[in-house]
Amino acid sequence: MIGAMTTPLADVAAALNRQWERLERWLEPLGDDLLGTADQPSALPGWTNGELLAHLGRAMSAVTAAMPCPPGTKPLSLAEYLGTYPGRAQEITDTTKDLAQEIAATPQATVREMARDALDHLVALGDDGDRVVQARRAPIKLRELAVSRLIELVVHADDLVTSLHGTVDSTGPADPRAPEATRIVADELLRIVVTRGGWRLEVVEPLLWVRLASGRQPYDVDALARALSTGDTATGVPDLGRMLPLF
Repeated sequence: MIGAMTTPLADVAAALNRQWERLERWLEPLGDDLLGTADQPSALPGWTNGELLAHLGRAMSAVTAAMPCPPGTKPLSLAEYLGTYPGRAQEITDTTKDLAQEIAATPQATVREMARDALDHLVALGDDGDRVVQARRAPIKLRELAVSRLIELVVHADDLVTSLHGTVDSTGPADPRAPEATRIVADELLRIVVTRGGWRLEVVEPLLWVRLASGRQPYDVDALARALSTGDTATGVPDLGRMLPLF
């Protein structure tokens, strides 16, 4: 069950590194044109596969842009930070498309460099997960910023799997989604739900829950019952239809 304990920054950072390394290995043999699909529509409506690749770099660069805040600065919670996404959807789309055009000649190399710069900067920001940093749009604790980047990598790795289904050579890396990263992301997204509703819930199928929580899979009570379980056998898993997607 989700309790008061949260995953420490050191563990989140380690998972972020492993998730990026795994995704990077998966992407590399696909080439800059993602096996000829870069200009084709991705799993995200309105985005091409090439734009989705570019967005990985932009998502990670949010860490590079983060700077320590003055003492006493009040941060957004992870839920509040993710809650800014819908209102910024057009801005995110526009900047992603601009970046995709800017790096069109060397997308993989550029995204790789952006990700590595971000991981290096995360180390430079220190090991205090409660340290408040200024992200692009709002102040947030360093641990929550790292968690938000882990969410981005896991969710978009899954988007790429969906987008390139049937295209990727089966001899390549089997799966760009690191299991431990997916588990942390699933637990963090469930923590938001539990904090809001007070239920006793646990994740049974992490990837399915991530897809439901992020809106990648349409809400369905049967799918939810496969993704989560509850300690209250009398009432079962609550209907979260009005709460999902979380971002």
